[in-house]
Amino acid sequence: MENNNLNVLDEVNKGATMGMDAIKFVLDKVEDSEFKKTLDLEYNKYKDISRRVNDLYSNYSDKEPHETNTMNKMMTWYGVEMKTMSDKSNSNISELLMNGTNMGIIEGRRLLNQNKDLAPDVEKVLDDFVSMQEDSVEKLKTFL
Repeated sequence: MENNNLNVLDEVNKGATMGMDAIKFVLDKVEDSEFKKTLDLEYNKYKDISRRVNDLYSNYSDKEPHETNTMNKMMTWYGVEMKTMSDKSNSNISELLMNGTNMGIIEGRRLLNQNKDLAPDVEKVLDDFVSMQEDSVEKLKTFL
């Protein structure tokens, strides 16, 4: 069970850091102040999830939680650059972020469904992460 807890915490942290990276990569392309404000709020939600994972991680390991590796960060940045080169509209950026967030929701739901023996604190942070992402998609839809 402990190994599952660590794996889930690592996956949640990777998802949260990837979400923060994606928002950082698009934020300078956004001109709409309301959209920027929404993205700042979403960034802080990802940051809070990552902080919670870090707080829990020491209960299961003396190591640090895994984050996205440099190659994934570069690929995310490159993807954002290519997909926003000719279209920096709210709609395009929102769609781009929604695609990544939906992948996180799918992975999170899979982790919840396949790991019924998680410690309650780990299950809670995973469930909160998935719920936060589902809420994020609803907010992003308003900018399509």
